[in-house]
Amino acid sequence: MSLTSPALAGKLAGLQSSAIRDLLKLTARPEIISLAGGLPDAALMPGERIAAAAEAALRDPAVLQYTESPGWPALRAVIAERESAKIGRSVPVGEVFITHGSQQALSLLAEVLLDPGALVVVEDPAYVGALQVFRAAGARIVAVPLDADGLRVDVLEELLAAGERPAVVHTVANFHNPGGVTLAPERRRRLAELAEAHGFWVIEDDPYGELWFDEPAPAPVASYSPQVIRLSSVSKILAPALRVGWLIAPEKVCRAVELLKQGADLCGSALTHQITTDLLAETDWLTTHVDTIRAAYGTRARALVTALRTTFADRVRCTDPTGGMFIWADFTDGTNASTLLPTALEAGVAYVPGAAFAVTDAYQASMRLCFTTSDEPTLTEAINRLAEAATTSVC
Repeated sequence: MSLTSPALAGKLAGLQSSAIRDLLKLTARPEIISLAGGLPDAALMPGERIAAAAEAALRDPAVLQYTESPGWPALRAVIAERESAKIGRSVPVGEVFITHGSQQALSLLAEVLLDPGALVVVEDPAYVGALQVFRAAGARIVAVPLDADGLRVDVLEELLAAGERPAVVHTVANFHNPGGVTLAPERRRRLAELAEAHGFWVIEDDPYGELWFDEPAPAPVASYSPQVIRLSSVSKILAPALRVGWLIAPEKVCRAVELLKQGADLCGSALTHQITTDLLAETDWLTTHVDTIRAAYGTRARALVTALRTTFADRVRCTDPTGGMFIWADFTDGTNASTLLPTALEAGVAYVPGAAFAVTDAYQASMRLCFTTSDEPTLTEAINRLAEAATTSVC
């Protein structure tokens, strides 16, 4: 007797697994130096301090219970205070919503803000997680290029003048993933002005904003308009395993997100929320801790850039990171980064080809390099291996 297998939802047809997550499976081998995964350095995570906060939290039985869907009240209060200082206005607790990492915030917002076929403008190259979310929502995606000053707001203006009406513009304004650039202050102001003039939302995705090296990132885009929704998390400054992210948005958006989160997972973890509250509220400790991360990442970023430019000379052009976790590099001699990758893996080094971040078929000669999880000698060795692979592929 033959049985017909039940079908899956049609929207899955256009979805693909993250090329980066798939690549991480190949780079788990200890002999490979991975510049591929966008991972914070586990050695810099405050394990002992998290353990102490967990022990303190567990003295209150309430942390083992369900909590409110918008998040543990004490954590929302701490986030409201921190975001008020960043944005330059008072952020009420009602505009703070805690999520299971900032990726969940992005996913819930896509459901709240987008109907199928709605236009979403993203940066090009684009954050892969955003592309996955917007494609799953059935959005029509249009890419606007980046330059050294971030999103080309002038190109966005041209799209608007041509009659395009986005529902959402998504930007990783600080230390872009994967582009490694930061949106200039005057462009931030203009983006907010365009949002108000044309009635679209801006999602300011900011997981890296505190990881600046020499000077802080510019004032958030959200400081210029209430139509800017901010996302962030503690994954890059504390630990990804806490799975604490948040969005800052008008209360009507937060209430809509609450309805969807109740259907998705009811609420977050009161335990990890309280642990995070403890760590974020201890401001002197947190400042010292984040300063340590900044110093380490800044040194590693400079080492990787120096190794690239010393080893490849004018064969590779790369960004000068001022914060964050990534360098974007382009082969100038036509080398195809996707084609080179298998040879690079054989030589013992991994990276993410730029094509993984393309909205269409682009960035064949580009690659994203993450500098956070290796020390300076290891980063130099990684580039030596990459040069060996590039020479082998030419031969």
